[in-house]
Amino acid sequence: MRPNLDQCTSTKEAPSVSLRSVEARTRDPLVRPPSDTPLGRVATTKQVSQVADIRTVPSYVSQDPFVVSAVELGNYRAVLAVPMLKDNELVGSINIQRQQAQPFTDKQVELVANFAAQAVIAIENTRLLNELRESLQQQTATADVLKVISSSPGELEPVFQAMLENAVRICAASFGNLYLRDGEFFHLAAFHNTPPAFVASRRDRPYRPGPNSPPGRLMRTRAVIHVANLMADPSYLERDPGVVAFAELAGSRTVVLVPMLKEGELIGYLSIYRQEVRPFADKQIELLMNFASQAVIAIENTRLLNELRESLQQQTATSEVLGVISSSPGELEPVFQVMLQNALRICEAKFGMLLRYSDGAFVAQAMVGAPPALVDALMRKPFTPAPGIPLDRMLRTKKVVHTLDAAVEESKPLSARLSGARSHIVVPMLKDDELIGSISIYRQEVRPFTDKQVELVANFAAQAVIAIENTRLLNELRESLQQQTATANVLKVISRSTFDLVTVLGELRLHRGVRAHGRSGAAARTWHCGRARAAGAEDRPRSRCGGGRGLHPSRGAPDRRLPHHAGSTADAGRRADRRVQFGESGRASVHREGD
Repeated sequence: MRPNLDQCTSTKEAPSVSLRSVEARTRDPLVRPPSDTPLGRVATTKQVSQVADIRTVPSYVSQDPFVVSAVELGNYRAVLAVPMLKDNELVGSINIQRQQAQPFTDKQVELVANFAAQAVIAIENTRLLNELRESLQQQTATADVLKVISSSPGELEPVFQAMLENAVRICAASFGNLYLRDGEFFHLAAFHNTPPAFVASRRDRPYRPGPNSPPGRLMRTRAVIHVANLMADPSYLERDPGVVAFAELAGSRTVVLVPMLKEGELIGYLSIYRQEVRPFADKQIELLMNFASQAVIAIENTRLLNELRESLQQQTATSEVLGVISSSPGELEPVFQVMLQNALRICEAKFGMLLRYSDGAFVAQAMVGAPPALVDALMRKPFTPAPGIPLDRMLRTKKVVHTLDAAVEESKPLSARLSGARSHIVVPMLKDDELIGSISIYRQEVRPFTDKQVELVANFAAQAVIAIENTRLLNELRESLQQQTATANVLKVISRSTFDLVTVLGELRLHRGVRAHGRSGAAARTWHCGRARAAGAEDRPRSRCGGGRGLHPSRGAPDRRLPHHAGSTADAGRRADRRVQFGESGRASVHREGD
């Protein structure tokens, strides 16, 4: 622009030239030019205007301060004003002056008009270039934020920090804050370059904004709040404590607050501040709105990711418990241990216990992470809970009892007195609505359990009930199979030993001993034969311990060479003697085993 003006002044012998634009007048406010001056006529008509002698116009004659000061300071007479038009909109003008009262020629006017057109093109190019730079800055900032989001899954703090840093830098703000909503309160979740005194007053201290304060108006309208001068805002003049802290502790003057909305619900807001009165441009507010939308997306993605992680943790824990159940049929202790270990890990608890309930008393069957004093007091020792403690309330209601702080309870449980338990939950184990036990997990600090964590422990309690029932059914099945096996063995002996009561009663005596002493298979027969030999029964006929009468010496099969007909008097006598011998000693042995 300057080379063109220099060319203009050297060519036209005009010692004075000025470029006045709407933007320049905005930066340096000037009085409105009188309508009879060339500049005033350009503003009115958007046409070229010139006067041969400015000192003859009425505004100069009437001593208008604007005209007089310009003429006397510039010491000029002839004036030419050429409009700068963009799409027929006035964006400025080029003024040239002469110290002689001599009008400008048409060629000179045409040349200045050409320069005015070039000036408009230059202004437009500069605007487009600035917009391109701003767009690139915004795209770069957005890319930076998205990069942080992708590199920090499930972590919100680095995402918020990247947003605030970019917003403060690009929007030329002094500092920025991000607040998250909790009911009627907000808490400071992230900040950048915020004065320490203000941070100290807000961090870890949720605040409730006044209804007329900028945050209060944002809560009401769910719209952007832009305050040019905070100290002139009605809420500051009313001495709203929050607004006073913004203005005096943080030195805030111009502020813009942008809501963070999820499906129309306000979940927080993003705010940037200037410590001087200088309103933010629309483009800057638009950038902040973009960041607010990204913050909402990051929060939702983090929530979904955390829920997915929790779900996978719960599925893994459930799979581990089911694996232990399948690998330890009939054994409950390893199942209970794995349940408690997973519950403590996923729910971030310090220790836990599983209690069985029957005949009006609880018994601790498994404990994980519990202090020794509590283990010694409860492990495998029947007890009834004291009235009013959480376990007693669970017993009476058969519902989950969630204690925020056991230390302030009127009736303190043993876990609080011996182990420093604070926040804890007691979850019932119910079978057909009958209480059979409970699972409890404890924290040694005041930090309530979430609904998801309570749900997980309730799921473990249901699995514990299933494991207990499966174990009972399995044990009953084993007993039933043992009884069926014993019956089958007796029937088999009966079918093979017709009219031979010695062998049948021996088999009965064997299985009676097996049931009484819990032996089975070869071990049971070894036990039975040892008892028989100790009693001097080696010579009993057809003994299941071997060596009995009627077996071939070499093959152990019946010796068909031996006589079996009932007509042999000697053989019948021997059988009668043996029946008498078995009757005297066999009946006494079966009775003792029964005792």
